[in-house]
Amino acid sequence: MTKQQQDTTVLTTPSDREIVSERVFDAPRDRVWAAYTDPELIPQWWGPRRLTTTVDRMDVRRGGAWRFVSRDANGEEQGFRGTYREVSPPERIVQTFEWEGMPGHVIVETLTLEDLGGRTKVTGVSLFHTAEERDGMLASGMEEGLTESHDRLAELLAS
Repeated sequence: MTKQQQDTTVLTTPSDREIVSERVFDAPRDRVWAAYTDPELIPQWWGPRRLTTTVDRMDVRRGGAWRFVSRDANGEEQGFRGTYREVSPPERIVQTFEWEGMPGHVIVETLTLEDLGGRTKVTGVSLFHTAEERDGMLASGMEEGLTESHDRLAELLAS
């Protein structure tokens, strides 16, 4: 992986129901883990810059629930929620993800944090029920939103 690839979020579609994202962050794994699991840090990086994210609920444990609300400049809100299926600090989280605007379309997300000796490779695997759901997510601008979130996370980790 070149330096430029490390500073970029790379998306692949290894099957018709999956999206895989990879990004290397210039921070130790414990700091990256904290950014993903501390409700005080989530609003500082989660979602596009044009939105304000608040953490409504975040109980990071197996069976615990989470819910984030993103608000735009006009006050329009969108909710996202899920439950934690597995939490293995500091290396793995498996959770569901559901946009409240399309209830019932639940994605299973697996996040793996790999220690690279002072840097951390984050791999996210999103598993959809159908190829159509996966393709709809890709068409929604998900890649741009995820890349912007990862850029914001890199800035937070550098501060």
